[in-house]
Amino acid sequence: MAEVGAHLTAAPAGGDRPSVFEAVAQDSLMAAVKPALQHLVKVLAESNPARYGFLWQWFDEIYVLLDLLLQQHYLARCSASFSENFYSLKRIPMGDGRQQPLATAGLPKRQHWKSLLLLVLVPYLKGKLEKLVSSLREEDEYSIHPPSSSWKRFYRAFLAAYPYVNMTWEGWFLIQQLCYILGKAEHHSPMLKLAGVRLVRLTAEDIQALEKKWAETTSSQTHSLTSRVQSALRKALGGIALSLSTGLSVSVFFLRFLDWWYSSENQETIKSLTALPTPPPPVHLEQEGSSALLPGLRSVCPVCRRVRVNATALATSGFVFCYRCAYGYVKAHQRCPVTGYATELQHLVKLYSPES
Repeated sequence: MAEVGAHLTAAPAGGDRPSVFEAVAQDSLMAAVKPALQHLVKVLAESNPARYGFLWQWFDEIYVLLDLLLQQHYLARCSASFSENFYSLKRIPMGDGRQQPLATAGLPKRQHWKSLLLLVLVPYLKGKLEKLVSSLREEDEYSIHPPSSSWKRFYRAFLAAYPYVNMTWEGWFLIQQLCYILGKAEHHSPMLKLAGVRLVRLTAEDIQALEKKWAETTSSQTHSLTSRVQSALRKALGGIALSLSTGLSVSVFFLRFLDWWYSSENQETIKSLTALPTPPPPVHLEQEGSSALLPGLRSVCPVCRRVRVNATALATSGFVFCYRCAYGYVKAHQRCPVTGYATELQHLVKLYSPES
């Protein structure tokens, strides 16, 4: 009983329940980290497509792997996700709230793995589904598939049902948050309920136990090669996690500044401050080496070398192609066929000639 008591601490009568502002803020914290990394990878890919293009192409998979390692580290050491630990929260199993395990004790295996999967896998699948819906809508708008194909009828039904499914999903979260505000629910998010845990604030005993565990980890000496490698990996991951925690406040401020800088309300002011003189048009462009890479006629597509059908320009380079050629090439290679600039499907611009 003494050993069990060493891992348990009495819970406050009602002060352990986090406010809805803390709960929602920690949810939005990780949502602010991914766009920052995505913007950084995009800049690298555009600056050197040959070297860093694969980072942009496989960004979702690389990010979910890093997120998996980060969340596993915090769940194992602090009984909380990265964002929950940042706001001094922890997860405890659902049940009798008179006694709470210390944060260093970790979650039971069932709750631990369910929490890990719901923290990492659900956002990844949701992001992939949103990209799939966006791609299908573009294909439907430009009639990529034959009208009589059964596949087109299927994904049109899917596109028609998706808004209602998404509305139900978001409404589920909203209702859960309203019930949490009114004190009718122990969870502000359905994901916590599915994981079988609830959020509480860290106590003084939790903080002391975490500090003691961190000191013991950094001061322990290992002798075998395997244990040294494992210790080095744990220290490296712990150092990355600590750096993210300490530098997150500055990062969030920087993200907010970027959000303000690129907002639509400030675009006119930014353009007036950063506008450069318009360069003169190129002289004797047809005599330069680039003319050998392009067809002689202006109405010919550079990819299929035929007269363009459904003319579409790439906003990243300005070259005009058939829509099918540009769509298929960009979807497969994420770059312009002529210049090699990093390009996405959203950069395809439909052109309407005066004759049409």
